[in-house]
Amino acid sequence: MKRLLLVITIFLSFGIPSQANHITGGEMYYTFVSQAGNQFTYLVTLKLFRDCNSTGAQLDPTASIAIFDNSTGARVWNNTSIPRSQIVTLSLGSPDPCINNPPSVCYQVGYYTFSVTLTGNATGYTIAYQRCCRIAGINNVGGSSTVGSTYTAMIPGTNTSANAPMNNSARFIGQDTVIVCANNPFQYSFRAVDEDGDSLVYGFCNAFEGGSTGTPAPSPPAGPPYSSVPYATPFSPFAPMGNGVTLNTSNGLIGGIAPAAGIYVVTVCVTEYRNNAPIATQRKDLQIKVGDCSIAAATLDPVYTICNRSNLFDANFHNLSTSPLINSYFWDFGVASQTNDTSNVASPSFTFPDTGIYIIKLVTNRNQPCSDSTTAIVKVYPGFFPAFDFNGICVNKPIGFTDRTATNYGFVDSWRWDFGDVSTTADTSRLRNPTWTYPVSGPKNVILTVTSNKGCRDTAMRVVTILDKPPITLAFRDTLICVPDAVQLQAGGLGNFSWAPNTNIINANTATPTVSPPTTTVYNVTLNDNGCINTDSVRVRVVTFVTLNAINDTTICQGDAIQLNAISNGLAFQWTPTIPLNNPSIINPIAITNNTTQYRITATIGSCRAVDDVVVKTIAYPVANAGPDQQICHLTSTQLSGNINGSSFNWSPGATLSSTSILNPIAFPKRTTTYVLSAYDTLGCPKPGKDSVIVNVLPKMSPFAGRDTMVVIGENLQFNGSGGVSYQWTPSTGLSSTTIPNPIGNYSGEFDSIRYKLYVRNEANCLDSATVLVKIFKTDAYVFIPSAFTPNGDGLNDKLAPIAVGIRRIEYFRIFNRWGQMVFSTTINGEGWDGRISGTPQATNTFVWICSAIDYTGRRIFLKGKSTLIR
Repeated sequence: MKRLLLVITIFLSFGIPSQANHITGGEMYYTFVSQAGNQFTYLVTLKLFRDCNSTGAQLDPTASIAIFDNSTGARVWNNTSIPRSQIVTLSLGSPDPCINNPPSVCYQVGYYTFSVTLTGNATGYTIAYQRCCRIAGINNVGGSSTVGSTYTAMIPGTNTSANAPMNNSARFIGQDTVIVCANNPFQYSFRAVDEDGDSLVYGFCNAFEGGSTGTPAPSPPAGPPYSSVPYATPFSPFAPMGNGVTLNTSNGLIGGIAPAAGIYVVTVCVTEYRNNAPIATQRKDLQIKVGDCSIAAATLDPVYTICNRSNLFDANFHNLSTSPLINSYFWDFGVASQTNDTSNVASPSFTFPDTGIYIIKLVTNRNQPCSDSTTAIVKVYPGFFPAFDFNGICVNKPIGFTDRTATNYGFVDSWRWDFGDVSTTADTSRLRNPTWTYPVSGPKNVILTVTSNKGCRDTAMRVVTILDKPPITLAFRDTLICVPDAVQLQAGGLGNFSWAPNTNIINANTATPTVSPPTTTVYNVTLNDNGCINTDSVRVRVVTFVTLNAINDTTICQGDAIQLNAISNGLAFQWTPTIPLNNPSIINPIAITNNTTQYRITATIGSCRAVDDVVVKTIAYPVANAGPDQQICHLTSTQLSGNINGSSFNWSPGATLSSTSILNPIAFPKRTTTYVLSAYDTLGCPKPGKDSVIVNVLPKMSPFAGRDTMVVIGENLQFNGSGGVSYQWTPSTGLSSTTIPNPIGNYSGEFDSIRYKLYVRNEANCLDSATVLVKIFKTDAYVFIPSAFTPNGDGLNDKLAPIAVGIRRIEYFRIFNRWGQMVFSTTINGEGWDGRISGTPQATNTFVWICSAIDYTGRRIFLKGKSTLIR
C-alpha cells in the first residue's frame, strides 16, 4: 500500500488555551550540561500532552519532580514548583481527502524545564513526575478516569561505563498528529534520536500508574518501582492495541491493522546501547485516538496461502479497506499464461490453474481520484490435512502423541503441540512425536499446529480424556452355566489382559478367555495399559441341573388374556404351542386362548434342560340380553325386558329403575340413559356377561296454536300450528282442515269469538295441546284508535296504539303535536306511543294522528283524527 503514513502539517501556536483535558500522555528527557569532578549537571525537560477539544483539569502552572537513587530508592532531590515554561498547540492541518470522516487531532503540549546537579554513582538515578488522572473511556485500561500516570527518565551510573553519567538521553521525535482509522492499516512513529550516537532499541512496555483522585498531584512524587496500569482484556502492555498491531524494534514504527474506534494507552520504551551494553531506558506514554473513519486505500495481507483440505485451487479475496470513497476495483491474479485472470468486483473468487506462487495486484479507483494499488503473494498448495493420534490415557503416565499430518505438496517442517494441561504453561513441544504426562485426570484439549515448507499452516484439535485407570468394559458381570459346559468371558479396553485364577481357563491372557469351572468361581481380570492398571471381576455360577416350576393349572374366561409364568434358574425358555403367545421365548408370555390348552415350558442352561406343563381351561362368558332400545316421552316410563343364561344378574344404573334385581323393571329416566344388564354364573368364568339397552327420552314438547287474534266477517285467517309431527284441531268450526298444522279459518258472524284447541303428537306419539282465541268483528275491515289515553303506568290504556281488524298491513301510523312535530311513528299493529318525547312525559294535550292501512281484500284505508293525552 502506498498510503500508510499520512503526511501531516503541524501548526505551532503559543499561549495558554482557555480549556484543557486530563493528561493524555507525556515523556521526560535530559541533556548533559557539564561535569565538575564527580558532579554532573543536566537540563531536564518534562513534556505533557492534553487533548485540545476536551474540558477538564488545566495544565498545572508548576510541576513537582523528584529524583531517586536507583540502588537505595532514596529520594536525593526534589522540587515541588518547577514552573511551566511554555504551551505549544500541535494540530493536524488539512486531512488527506482520501480519508472518510477524519477525526480531529489536536494536542496542547506543556513544557517544564529545570537544571539539576547530581553526584555520580554506580547505579544511576530515576527522575519522576506523577499526575492523576488519565482521560475517561480508554479502551484498553479499566476505569481509566481514576488511573494516574508516572513519567520517568533514567540517568545511567558508572556500572555500565565510566563515562556513562555524561549521557544525553534518547529523545522521541516521531509525529504526534497522525490520523488512525479503525480496522484500517496505519503507521505511527515513536522514533527517537540520541546525541551521543548510542544504538537504540525499541519495545512496548507497561504504562505506569501515579497519583490518585484524592492526591492528583503528589508532591513530592513517589519513588520506584511503579505499578502498571490495569490493562483491560484482551489488551496487554506488549499488545496495547491488540495482536494486529506490532512495533518495529529498530526504528520505533508502530503499524498494522488498527483496532475498533476508541482511545488506547501506548507506551514505548527506547533503550540506549553503548558498546553493546544497555545504559539507560527512556519512556513515552501516549493515548492514541482511533477514529471511526476509513482510508480509500488498496490493502491486502502480505501473503495468502491456499492450503485447504478439499484439494481445490479456489481463493476468495477482498480489500481490507472498506472506505465508501472507493468507487472501483481492478484485480490481476498474476497468472502469466492467462489474459482473463482479472476481475472488477469488490470481493472476487478465482481458481488458480496450478500449484505455485503468484503475485496478485489490486488497484482501487483506477484512473480516478484517491487511486491506490498494492500487491500480495499467493501460495497455492491445496491438500493439507493436519491430524494426530495418541497412545495412553492414564494420569501420571507418559502419553505418546504421533503426528499424522498429510500434505499433497512439500513436507511438514514444523510442529507446535499444546497439550491442554492447565496446571502449567510449559505444556508445549516442538517435536514431531512428543510425549506428555498429565498430573490430573479429566478432558484435555490437545492442539497441534503444523506448517509445511510451502507455507501451509493449519491446526488439528482433539479432546483427550485422561483417566486415573484404564476403563474395562464387561459383556456381563454374572453368568450361569451347567456342568460340564464352558462359557467365554468378554472384556474390552486398551492394553494387556490377564485373568485369575488360572484354572479351568483357556487363553487367560486375552480379553476373551473360555472357562469351564466345576463349581461357582469368581474370575478377576487385570488390564495393564503401559503400567496403568485397572481390575474387575466376573462371577460364573455353576449348577448341575435346571430348576423349573410352572404356575398351577388355571381357569379363565373364553377369549381373555393370561400371563403364563414359571420359577426357574434357566437362562433360555421355550413355550409350546407358540401360536397364541405374544413371545414364546420368555419366561412370562401373554396367552390369549378360546379353547382349553395345555402349555409346556422348556428351560435350559447350556446343555442342561427341564420341562413343565400348565393347563389353561376356558369357560364361556354368561349371556345377557337387555332387550331392544326404546324411546319414551318426556316424564314418562317404560318397562325393560331382559333375559340371561347365568345364575344371577343385576341392572345399572339403578337410580331410575323400579328394581335392579328383576329382569323386567320399570325405567323412568329424565334424560336419555343407557342401562347395563350384567349376568353371572358359577361355571368358572369369574367375569360377567354384559348387554345394554338405551332408553331415549324425547325432549319436552312445545305445542303452539298461534297468538290470540281478531278477524272480520269473511276474512280468511291463516293458522300456523307447530311443535309436533301430527295435529288435530277442535272444534272444526270455520276451519278448512282439522288435521294439518296450518288450516284457514273463515267466519259468517254467528259467533263473537271462538277458542280452538290444537292437539299435537311427536314421533313417539306423545300428546300435548295448546289453545288460541279468535275474536270475530261484525264490521268491515278497520283500524280502531282510541280518542284518549292515560299513560300513568297502571297497565290500562297506557299507550295510544292502532288496533287493526281485517287489515293485511299498516303502512303507517303517525302522531303529531300541535306544532306539527311528529312525535311517534309505527307500522306494527298494537304498537303505540307512551306519551313521552325524547324521554320527557308530555302534559295533558290533544294530538293529531293519521293512519294508512291495506285491508285483507287489498283495499287502502286512510284515517285521521285526534286523541287526548290525559294526566
